Amino acid sequence: MLDEHGNVVEGVDPATLPPLADLLDGYRALVVARRFNDQASALVRQGRLAVYPSSHGQEACQVAAATVLGEHDWLFPTYRDCAAVVTRGVDPVEVLTLLAGEWHCGYDPVATRVAPQCTPLATQLPHAVGVAHAARLKGEDTVVMALCGDGATSEGDFHEALNFAAVFRAPVVFLVQNNKYAISVPLARQSAAPSLAAKGVGYGVPAELVDGNDLAALTSVLAAAVERARSGGGPTLVEADTYRIQAHTNADDASRYRNDDEVAKWLPRDPLLRLKAYLTAQGVLDAEREAAFAQVAEEMAAHVRAGSAGEGTADPSELFRHVFAEPTPQLREQSELLAAELTADLEAAR
Repeated sequence: MLDEHGNVVEGVDPATLPPLADLLDGYRALVVARRFNDQASALVRQGRLAVYPSSHGQEACQVAAATVLGEHDWLFPTYRDCAAVVTRGVDPVEVLTLLAGEWHCGYDPVATRVAPQCTPLATQLPHAVGVAHAARLKGEDTVVMALCGDGATSEGDFHEALNFAAVFRAPVVFLVQNNKYAISVPLARQSAAPSLAAKGVGYGVPAELVDGNDLAALTSVLAAAVERARSGGGPTLVEADTYRIQAHTNADDASRYRNDDEVAKWLPRDPLLRLKAYLTAQGVLDAEREAAFAQVAEEMAAHVRAGSAGEGTADPSELFRHVFAEPTPQLREQSELLAAELTADLEAAR
């Protein structure tokens, strides 16, 4: 809908864009999301986070995915979707608990309607479909937004999730953030399909390919998909064409598999610059409002720094407490072995 200069694309009726008020709120969320990415990356360099997979450059996908959902809908994020979880309203300090290595999930999934961030590729997709299908069986109007990357589409769980959702018309929206690399593997080595959206044909799932750096287009497409799912129309597959500006994580050397010229070509397509140009031209974004948004982002960053200042107090034995209601013999054995090793370490330290 908007080109990289913030102009309405030729042939697009400006009246079909989301309302200016919604786009302005979206821009504020983009500013906060970018600041969150930068702050989390800084925490890694300071040794206060174990790892951080930045979504710098993909913030429009994150913000749109979170903002099109209703209060009772569910978001199923991946490890790279921290900004989406924050946009959904989860405390950013709690979001980083996983990446600090202190707990599997730092927030209450049921209270927030946000599933734990998933590190293995695509394993959250069948879970998302299960929640959506259960809601449909119970007569609820819940919709599930399931996020994944291009690498996840090569996994068997992606196939099972799409196939089940299609057959049972589960109210779920699959958003594939195609950022061109599964760590170091380029898209051309992952799939021979003309696009990832084209995979929807084989499952009987309607699909769309959308500019993943255009918040207006993303919001329009995802909102329509959510409404379709809510009204009983079944699942939708959306491929967002975007790019991972930074490395896979702080442990990755992206220069080994891509060059600076490739990255430079994507910098002008920054979702923040594009939407800022449009909103400024429309007269709804000025220096005063921009400063106010920046202040909100800085307050969030300060909250994250304060919440990450203390030493972690993780209890290793907690790993075994919430796996099964009644621990299995294998879990008891492992728990006892860990307890013995910890006791031995403590005695040796004395």
